[in-house]
Amino acid sequence: MRGPHNLLRLIRTGATLERTGAMHVIMDAFDAPPLVRGTMRALAWPFQWLGDRGDPAMPPATRALTALGPAYIKFGQILSTRPDVVGEELADQLRVLQDKLPPFPVEKARESIEHELDRDLDSMFAEFGAPVAAASIAQVHKARLRETGEHVAVKVLRPGIEAAFRRDIDAFYFAARMIELLSPASRRLRPTDVIAHFESVVTGEQDLRLEAASASEFAANTAEDPGFELPAVKWPYSARRVLTMGWAEGIPLGDNAALDAAGHDRAELGRRVLQLFLSHALRDGYFHADMHQGNMKVAQNGDILVYDFGIMGHIDEYTRRVYAEILYGFISRDYYRVAEVHFEAGYVPPDRNVHEFARALRAVGEPIFGMDASHISMGALLSYLFEVTERFGMETRTELILLQRTMVVVEGVARGLSPQINIWQVAQPVVEDYIRQNIGPRGVVNDLQKTAEVLARFGPRLPGLVEGALIRQAHKSDSADPPRRGRSALWALAGAAGGVAATLLAVLLA
Repeated sequence: MRGPHNLLRLIRTGATLERTGAMHVIMDAFDAPPLVRGTMRALAWPFQWLGDRGDPAMPPATRALTALGPAYIKFGQILSTRPDVVGEELADQLRVLQDKLPPFPVEKARESIEHELDRDLDSMFAEFGAPVAAASIAQVHKARLRETGEHVAVKVLRPGIEAAFRRDIDAFYFAARMIELLSPASRRLRPTDVIAHFESVVTGEQDLRLEAASASEFAANTAEDPGFELPAVKWPYSARRVLTMGWAEGIPLGDNAALDAAGHDRAELGRRVLQLFLSHALRDGYFHADMHQGNMKVAQNGDILVYDFGIMGHIDEYTRRVYAEILYGFISRDYYRVAEVHFEAGYVPPDRNVHEFARALRAVGEPIFGMDASHISMGALLSYLFEVTERFGMETRTELILLQRTMVVVEGVARGLSPQINIWQVAQPVVEDYIRQNIGPRGVVNDLQKTAEVLARFGPRLPGLVEGALIRQAHKSDSADPPRRGRSALWALAGAAGGVAATLLAVLLA
């Protein structure tokens, strides 16, 4: 229920942050001004007795988010990939949220697997070990199939995870509505829509059959990508709360010391992570939307192994083109074109000045070029970009939330591998190739071909469409001149048929 009772949940959130000491750590990480610090402490301190103590063995921020529940853990996972925003110390503390949370008992996992697959566990697996990773929604066990002897990863949902997320999301909805009520300026960010989007993503994560299907589709799209591997889905051993896949053997992408010891080029790995993400998003419109260090390894041969397909992003072809043009505009420093694309796509209200918007975007983009990436303050950059979008009335685009979030996460992963990496330089060849293939002359030909294919499907139905149109026109026509109106409809449909033929001919000649 999304009622005022959720106010208690939000009070408990602030109280837990205060009681665990996380409030001070987070305020320091974001360099909050004294007024904000004082206000937050004043609101939370009287209620800190309502907060959860958490695990005293954990650092404050990790302790607080773990105690608060899975939705808060998800937030911490994102922050853990951005040491340039929250600082190295806090990022290191939060990194354990990726796959090192307290596991639930093996006995519970065995019961869940047997119930879901309706088979005795020992008849399926010759070996079934203790949890090797535990995250916010599920944990993973290493096992060996009895039938083939192959080592596999068995993912099992946490007991009661659905109810836990429901409580968190209800509180988030309440907070979003309160923000919209008390701060009309925040409505352009559409906080309620953002929470609704988050809810749909999390709901999808709680059905592992959907994750199996996502992994299968993603594998088909990326089969030809060099230096990129995915474990195979084991369908007979998968169900709604259980997913079994091939075992991914490698070094965790966040373990720089181990990567160096194995002789891997971290700068090259960072470049490849960024380019693979952009390629999947632009080329396929389907990308892994949870690409933090806990979901990636490096194989012995240097290939990047990706797993955990619970959150996948999809963007349609038009949005891909808009996104590519915006990226290309920043790369080529054509800020006026970037501004135009925002107006053409309806991202910025038409009553705003495109020249002023372009000038504001230049102030965002120019500091990136010609500067050592390690000297770029991503926090300051994001802060200024937020000011720009607020000033020009740009609303949050819910269809781009996952794309934007994943872009931030992937850049953080790449920066963790190679602090000097510059996202714009690395992105340039991928974006330019997409532009050549889809927005230049070749893109026009591709569009014509796709249009012809769609129109050609109506070929067998054309006589029926003509007859139906003539009958409808006859009923509507004025009795004084029925023949002319009937002929007009016939000529219109004939023109449509001619358009199909002309389009097909244009494609063949091209």
